[in-house]
Amino acid sequence: MRLGGKMQGGQMGADTTLVIALAAVGAALAARVLLARVTVFEYQRGLLYRYGRFETLLGPGTHWIYRPATAVQTVDVRETLMPLTGQELVSADGVSIKISLAARYRVGDPVRAINNVAGYLMLLHSLLQVALREVVGQQPIDQLLQQRDEIGGQTLARAAGPASELGVELLRVDAKDLMFSGPMKRIFAKVVEARQEGLASLEKARGETAALRNLANAARLVEERPALMQLRLLQQIAGSSGNTVILGVPSSSTPIPVRGGRTTEGQLPSPPAPEEQ
Repeated sequence: MRLGGKMQGGQMGADTTLVIALAAVGAALAARVLLARVTVFEYQRGLLYRYGRFETLLGPGTHWIYRPATAVQTVDVRETLMPLTGQELVSADGVSIKISLAARYRVGDPVRAINNVAGYLMLLHSLLQVALREVVGQQPIDQLLQQRDEIGGQTLARAAGPASELGVELLRVDAKDLMFSGPMKRIFAKVVEARQEGLASLEKARGETAALRNLANAARLVEERPALMQLRLLQQIAGSSGNTVILGVPSSSTPIPVRGGRTTEGQLPSPPAPEEQ
């Protein structure tokens, strides 16, 4: 009887262990099927939905979710570049021009960018195009060319507000290329050529005016002091050789002092007295 009782107790213990092991395996399988591990990277944010409704925003890290009723959508929040190819625009004075842009942005509010709008990238692209069209349409072509570095800043100022309503933060907008059609290129080339020719003519006229002014000043000095002409002539002769020059000294010129005495006006100087032996 005791032997049979011991055998019956051992059998029951083995059955209990088996049941516990099977339950553990079943629980592990159920957990693997029902639970999921989601990793949100440092440059991402996760939107947690339970039964289709948004609940919370997940930060970077590892998160466990209940698979049948919960889902996580990740959003990249890094700075991103959006190129805008050249579009046909018309300036305030009716000139057609193509301008391409490069916009830098990042998702500042992932909840608004995903839940409030469908396709925030397409909407951002459209906002930039509209803002650029407004900037170009309010300025003449000459002003646009002179202030081409300010086109991006003006576009950013117009598009930043509507972009923030999409959950997107515009960081910078730059104008890359300004392109004209073939006829307009030739017209602007002629305008630039005419402008350069005008500047060259103006500089030439300024140079001629300065030269005439210098000649007038020189003539006035020579008229007031005739001896300056002879001094200038002597300077020119000093740099050359083999020339014979006859100079006339006016009677009103200053007497030339010589050794042994001074001459009077209109008289030759007397020779020096012989030295005594």
